Amino acid sequence: MDKIKMTTPLVEMDGDEMTRILWKIIKDELLLPFIDLNTEYYDLGLEHRNETDDQVTVDSANATKKYGVAVKCATITPNAARMTEYNLKEMWKSPNGTIRAMLDGTVFRAPIVVKGIEPCVKNWKKPITIARHAYGDVYKASEMKIPGPGKCELVYTAEDGTETRELIHNFTGAGVVQGQHNLNDSIESFARSCFSYALSTRQDLWFATKDTISKKYDHTFKDIFQEIFDAEYKEKFEEAGITYFYTLIDDAVARVMKAEGGFIWACKNYDGDVMSDMVSSAFGSLAMMTSVLVSPAGYYEYEAAHGTVQRHYYKHLKGEETSTNSVATIFAWTGALRKRGELDGNQELSTFADKLEKACVDTIESGKMTKDLALITTIENPTVLNSEDFIKAIRATLEKML
Repeated sequence: MDKIKMTTPLVEMDGDEMTRILWKIIKDELLLPFIDLNTEYYDLGLEHRNETDDQVTVDSANATKKYGVAVKCATITPNAARMTEYNLKEMWKSPNGTIRAMLDGTVFRAPIVVKGIEPCVKNWKKPITIARHAYGDVYKASEMKIPGPGKCELVYTAEDGTETRELIHNFTGAGVVQGQHNLNDSIESFARSCFSYALSTRQDLWFATKDTISKKYDHTFKDIFQEIFDAEYKEKFEEAGITYFYTLIDDAVARVMKAEGGFIWACKNYDGDVMSDMVSSAFGSLAMMTSVLVSPAGYYEYEAAHGTVQRHYYKHLKGEETSTNSVATIFAWTGALRKRGELDGNQELSTFADKLEKACVDTIESGKMTKDLALITTIENPTVLNSEDFIKAIRATLEKML
């Protein structure tokens, strides 16, 4: 068969450690034999980020703005140990954080549901998509250790020099203090991304904060969501037969545990960080989770929701066999290829992405899987495959479908 042509490039962001190894195998086995792959390549491996003073991360985000669709491999966010291991010039920021801030996007994460990998929550029948606000809160906070007695205040100095003060606490001893912020523009983008995504996927949207306690900070989120919904989306939601629902975060958690799924749950930054891991783990595995960054400006960046699988990488370097689940990374590619096909009117490319996803699911449901899934599957006597053989098994399934 002739290879599928691409008219517009994808932005390809390579990554680190074991996921970088899988990245190449996925391209060699599942993409290049079938697609005349057209990408603009950026190496976001930690060594190259260090060499370029992290300029490559900025360049990749700008390229995403240019072409509209990107696919990203998992990357290392360095800590003190990584500083030494990679001989870094400085402790570079999270590439995901940089890209999210530049694209002003919201991260949507949803589990990949497979028969034989049953959710821990028995009444969950459909995927629950977590929409995580990707700006501010604790991730942009300023912190201070308080050494002893004294007064701590929030101070806002307006451009005309006028000061507004709010007492945080009168310390009688040592403690800690933290200052968080967010931006109305970012919250508005978050809201519009969530409402638009709910319409495009025809799913109900839930949003939750703790506005009864945080009467200004969290309440602002609640108010902005409601104002935008009423002004721009209420009629569209009614026409689509879907609903927008607000509740307190603790009530949302209780409701989610009793629901059957099939909705989008919008969360502030920290809540989304925690809840996406809870949902993915309860559905089976972080390696069975899709993740897409959606910008109101129409940019899309697809990635795996998990890290670089450091432990497997060290085994790989020793020549030892690994059984690393590559499904989330494959689905990052399929998500990007499908969106590229949609934007370019290239139905052949979108159809290929659909078939590759089905090949992944069918391979697992046939009993062929990586070790992490074999440990939790209800399928009897599964065949445990190593990292490369699992991808080759998916290729065999795909070739039968094509």
